[in-house]
Amino acid sequence: MNTISISELQAQKDSATLIHVLPEEHFECAHLPGAINACVYETVFISKVTELIPDKNSAIIVYGAGGDSLDAITAAEKLTKTGYTHVSAFTGGLAEWRQHQLPLEGTHAEPAAAAPQGHYQIDTATSLVRWTGRNLFNHHHGTLRLSGGQIEIQNGILQSARFTLDMNSIACEDLADNVFNAMLIRHLRDDDFFAVDRFPTAEFICTGATPLSACTPGTPNYTLHGTMTLRGVTKPLSFPAVIAAADSDHLTGQAQFELDRTQFGSHYGSGKLFAFLGKHVVNDHIHLHIKLHAKRA
Repeated sequence: MNTISISELQAQKDSATLIHVLPEEHFECAHLPGAINACVYETVFISKVTELIPDKNSAIIVYGAGGDSLDAITAAEKLTKTGYTHVSAFTGGLAEWRQHQLPLEGTHAEPAAAAPQGHYQIDTATSLVRWTGRNLFNHHHGTLRLSGGQIEIQNGILQSARFTLDMNSIACEDLADNVFNAMLIRHLRDDDFFAVDRFPTAEFICTGATPLSACTPGTPNYTLHGTMTLRGVTKPLSFPAVIAAADSDHLTGQAQFELDRTQFGSHYGSGKLFAFLGKHVVNDHIHLHIKLHAKRA
């Protein structure tokens, strides 16, 4: 892959097609003079470039944000692999171009970041918990629905959150045989596991949230601290989570963690509580993947 400097770019830009490989909203804000737009983050990147530049012997220069971002390098690699023969990457990107105070085209209005603020209600229709339970020889996975919850944001910082699980909604996705599927669900709903008749809901209440300063988009940005109530037993629980704004009126949250069911009275098949289980052992920990969507109340 060929990379070029800013001076080389200035010398070559009139004889090459310049491609801005960031999303459309960033292109509209600011792009190098004469550049066209094809976002490398989109699955249609190659087909869009092929439509714009059908001749694979054309001279092409790609650029993106600059700095540590891999956008330009990735775009150049994709195009070269597709058969374009004269592709160069200006890895300095917009950052270096601006440092040299060179002219840009566009609105020069940076895309506004969503600023969450206030009280958000959990959307139970689109929120979901995925669970995985294991033993030494097998595993099962399925879903749980939420019956309610809310998130409070003040000055862009998570203040509190809570969500309630509908234990009657527990479902298994991996057993295709209806008889075995129903048998497993009855087993999970009885006293061996979650005693759903007596405890139809479980609830997490967040009593504190620690922002994680070293996070990047798509990685946990908070550690949530609070209590989990399951089978009528309340225990402290902390776990990392991603809380982000889809826009000013919608939040999304995601977390993955292991929950020790035996702390809440679910003892069936636990190797720390029963001897000589053999093939009947069931792992103490259940893996939970929580995905929340919330709307501003």
